[in-house]
Formats: sequence, structure tokens, C-alpha cells
Amino acid sequence: MFDTCLEHVRASVPLVHNITNYVTVNDVANAILACGGRPIMSDEPEDVMDITAICSGLNINIGTLNAQTIQGMKLAGGKARALGHPILLDPVGAGASRLRTKTAVELMAQCHPDVIRGNISEIKALAVDSSSTRGVDADAADAVTEDNLSEMVQFAKDFAAHAGCIVAITGAIDLVSDGKQCYVIRNGRPEMGRITGTGCMLSGIATAYLSANRDNACEAVAAAVSMMGLAGEIGYAALQPGEGNASYRNRIIDAVYNMDGETLRKDAKYDMR
Repeated sequence: MFDTCLEHVRASVPLVHNITNYVTVNDVANAILACGGRPIMSDEPEDVMDITAICSGLNINIGTLNAQTIQGMKLAGGKARALGHPILLDPVGAGASRLRTKTAVELMAQCHPDVIRGNISEIKALAVDSSSTRGVDADAADAVTEDNLSEMVQFAKDFAAHAGCIVAITGAIDLVSDGKQCYVIRNGRPEMGRITGTGCMLSGIATAYLSANRDNACEAVAAAVSMMGLAGEIGYAALQPGEGNASYRNRIIDAVYNMDGETLRKDAKYDMR
């Protein structure tokens, strides 16, 4: 159950190493703290292997790439894989530039992430460009809707099976699949897209959930996705007249902080396919 995944995070307080983009690094740190984990941010190649070694999980986000961070990501990913620590890859902007797509594909091949979390455009780019995902439908739609839900669930399952990991496709309808089953999640608000960093925060939270629920990884990622969407709903309902996206960001983090198992169990909106 999703509430059990939440309780495991709060009980174990996992330490998460984040190599993430400088646009949202503070929000990612605060979101991990709010969900019950502890964040460390480090991308220096001479530092990352030591930091990864003391953490429970690794969150790699390619939102603001440079030569140093790419090297740091590969070193940290290799160390985490050698230690058996869970790795989440957030391929921000994959498909938008050759560097981003190439880096994401290389990280998939070299680090073997346990989870890939992105929007449908990013996941499609990886499905097209990664040799490990040949055979996955490259003509998947540009959004997950009720009308194409069956086809997109199959796409998520196929990509997860070929990539050998859990795949979380986030958008108006979220899909989380391990290649065999797929959670279809309908929590969230469209206004969350008006805040820079909700996806980045989710990746950090999902890594904490994954780290605290190693034996139930797919459900843990689905729980994190649903919880973040529910926090978006709660935060939006709490907005006061005159408040905008800056206040909304803070209210989402507050909602993550105050989330409890009963609320998540009662208000999570999902089904299995």
C-alpha cells in the first residue's frame, strides 16, 4: 500500500545523493526533507564517489549539463551500481539537444538505473535513440490521455521491459510500470506545470521512496508519484487570493511535509493495468 511506502521513508530517513540542476537544487533538497529523507548535493567528480558511498540512493538529473557534471554523474552512477544502491535517472530535455539525449542514453547503458522518470517527450526520445530499447513503439502519442490510455500503458510496459527498469511517465495522467504491471495515476493539478521544478522535486522524492522500499520498488515509485500529485491538489486548495506560483511551490512542499498515510491511502487516485 502507498501509505506503507510513506511510513517506511519517515521511519528510515534515507540519505539521498542528488546530482541535479542548479535551477531547482534548493527545491529538490527541501522536498526530500519534507517527505522524510535527507539530501546531499554534490557533482564534483573528485567528491561524488565518496558521497555516493555513504548514501542510500542516487538521483541523477541532467537538466543543466556541463562536462564536469556529466563526468560526476557517470562516476557516481558506477559507484552506486557497484554498491547496489538504487539509481533514478531524470532525463530532463532528452530529445531537445544531441548532448542531452546522448548523455541520457550513455547513463542508461553505463549506470543501469533502477528508475527512469520523465515526461512523455523525454521517454520517447530515449526509446528512439537507445539501442537497448529497439522494438519499443517510436510513434507513441505526445501526451497520455483517456483516449489513448491503452496504447500508452503498453508503451510504458514495453519501454520498461526493454530498458530493464521501472519507468515513470509523468503528465496529466501518470504511468508507472516495471514492464509487467502499470499504475495509472490521476492525482495532480495542471497548475503544477506553472512551477519550475515540480518534476525535479518528484525525482528526489521518488529516490527517497525507492531507497526506503527496496523490496517493493514499483509500488514505491508509484506512491511517490501519487503523493506528489496529491500534494499539488492540497497546495492548490490552500492558495489564498493574490497568491501565485511562488506561493504554490511553497504550499506543495508544505503539503508533502504534512502528508500522512491516512490521507494518501484515502485520496490516492490510481488503478492497475
